[in-house]
Amino acid sequence: MEQQTENINGIQTATKAAVMNSSDVTWLNQDKINAQVGYLFIKRIFDIVASFAALLILSPLFLVIAILIKLEDPQGPVFYSQFRVGRNGKKFRMYKFRSMCVDADKKLKDLLAKNEVEGAMFKMKDDPRITRVGKWIRKTSVDELPQLWNVLHGDMALVGPRPPLPRETATYSEYDKQRLYVQPGCTGLWQVSGRNDVGFHEMVALDIQYIKTRNLWVDIRIMFKTVGIMIHPNGAY
Repeated sequence: MEQQTENINGIQTATKAAVMNSSDVTWLNQDKINAQVGYLFIKRIFDIVASFAALLILSPLFLVIAILIKLEDPQGPVFYSQFRVGRNGKKFRMYKFRSMCVDADKKLKDLLAKNEVEGAMFKMKDDPRITRVGKWIRKTSVDELPQLWNVLHGDMALVGPRPPLPRETATYSEYDKQRLYVQPGCTGLWQVSGRNDVGFHEMVALDIQYIKTRNLWVDIRIMFKTVGIMIHPNGAY
């Protein structure tokens, strides 16, 4: 396990160095990625078993969060869904616990000028659209738990790049599009490396380095680190 920690830390260090030197970039071989048949088969079986078990075990927590959301806003839905872009550009509907006001999407255009992250992402630390319950579930990443259904359904994996929005991918460079070579994940190197404290370009570099070096042990280590971050949150907001 210590060796796997060193592997992940090594990936993060190498990635940060690559981001600082714009000429040092990685171009992936998509055919080689698709040829990882054994790894992909075991990964999918693990995702099915783990996501199904997690949905059963966490069902009481789901109920508590649903009640809290309804108590704060009885008229609004418990869950929020939106289209995201998955492997090879395929769109799918991703689910989360609702952490914002009902008309959050309509209010986004008025906040774009206040974006605090460079590149094809929108992040705002004091986003006025976030509810009181939403602040807690976003800080602890609990709002992401309904994505376990997306994993069970096959749209996502437990570990992989963050699934982007269609409007984000519309501005992607050819280099950025490499992160769409694989299934998106509930968690990944970006989430365990600072999340909102990491800029878009560094996030892309982290995803590409993950794709290049991924294996089952790296996936498991990232999941363990994710649990730790849920208990002791990092840069999520």
